[in-house]
Amino acid sequence: MTKSELLQALAEKLGKTKKEVSEMLEAIAEMAYAETKKNGEFTLPGLGKLVKKRRDARQGRNPATGETIQIPAKTVVKFRLAKQAKDAIL
Repeated sequence: MTKSELLQALAEKLGKTKKEVSEMLEAIAEMAYAETKKNGEFTLPGLGKLVKKRRDARQGRNPATGETIQIPAKTVVKFRLAKQAKDAIL
């Protein structure tokens, strides 16, 4: 489903305009980014949770040469699917 298809479906279901639905989705995304950055996680009830996680430095291999390289530490964002979503889909 594309973004425009999603906006159209939500607009019809909620009785709102596509512009209102678009603004709402953008607001949710902005809140999710800010909250994850600030507190380390953001929960979307019924869907899952965005979680900020620190990944330690580690050694890896350059696949082209086989040479050992040092991969620096970094912060990544993961999405953990809610049990309700798993049960509904699987």
